[in-house]
Amino acid sequence: MSSFTLGQLAERLACELVGDPATQITGVSTIEKAGPGEITFLANMKYAPKVASSRASAIIAAEPLKGTPAATLVSSNPYYDFARALALYYEPPKPSSGIHATASIASTAQIGPNPSIGPYVVVGENTTVGAKAVLHAHAVIYEGCRIGDDFTAHSHVSVREFTRIGNRVTLHNGVVVGGDGFGFAKTGDGRQYKIVQTGITVIEDDVEIQTLTSVDRATIGETRVRRGAKIDSLVQIGHACVVGEDNIICGQTGLAGSTILEENVIMAGQTGSAGHLTIHKGAVVWAQSGVGHDVPAGAIVSGSPAFDSREWLRASAAYTRLPELVRTIRALERRVAELEARLPEARHD
Repeated sequence: MSSFTLGQLAERLACELVGDPATQITGVSTIEKAGPGEITFLANMKYAPKVASSRASAIIAAEPLKGTPAATLVSSNPYYDFARALALYYEPPKPSSGIHATASIASTAQIGPNPSIGPYVVVGENTTVGAKAVLHAHAVIYEGCRIGDDFTAHSHVSVREFTRIGNRVTLHNGVVVGGDGFGFAKTGDGRQYKIVQTGITVIEDDVEIQTLTSVDRATIGETRVRRGAKIDSLVQIGHACVVGEDNIICGQTGLAGSTILEENVIMAGQTGSAGHLTIHKGAVVWAQSGVGHDVPAGAIVSGSPAFDSREWLRASAAYTRLPELVRTIRALERRVAELEARLPEARHD
């Protein structure tokens, strides 16, 4: 386990230290669970009262903290610096350096320097993998792929033929990149005829894709995930989609074919899109929303079909009152009917 003094941490994280620089820090934890020798973080000052009961030796925060003996690492971005501190104390396991004896590497494949390739990995013909690749057991890379440096494929990842992957890409367990898009044409007698998926999938630099997610190849052309996008588990990216730079795509989201997401879009959990539409820069789609049309830049939408989230909140509030409103309307209808029935009598009087 790594150990750093607070002074060393402050230097590595470029934070101002309020406290003893000689204090040893051996780990990272939450405010509630951190003990002596551990560091934690406070990203939101409304949780500052919890600091008084924390046993942590140091806290990463936006300002010096009072009411606690813990030292403070003063940071302009506490959550980001907490993440960087975690990386200093944890190194995920990887296969031993070199290529395991049971791995099957095609004679025409090119593997860059310093690989760590585990048992039963398969790398197909005419494939290129860059430097410092980490391929865990049973990862499979098909023929003709081009993969950059610092690539990590966890167990049971499948990278299909002719896929293009950039630098510093991580694929977690069970990810499939470049599987066939879902394309069929109906014949005259009503049967489904498979459309050959001749396109490719392109994953740009600094992309991370989590477990059991599928990014399909295009029918013609390409499916592309742009630089820095982060895709959660159990996500379906359909053929010819474009996932924009620094997108966040949360779990159980599905993008139908030819959906285009511009940069900095957030798709929350269990969202979906119809095909052939664009969700523009900086838009947010709230959880369990279904998008059936273009979404303007910076918009926040909710519901299915999705519309402006403020209107959706008002509509949701009204929805819970519908039974009461129906009873009120029926009572008013009865009252109106009674008044109308009395009108002839009133005219006669």
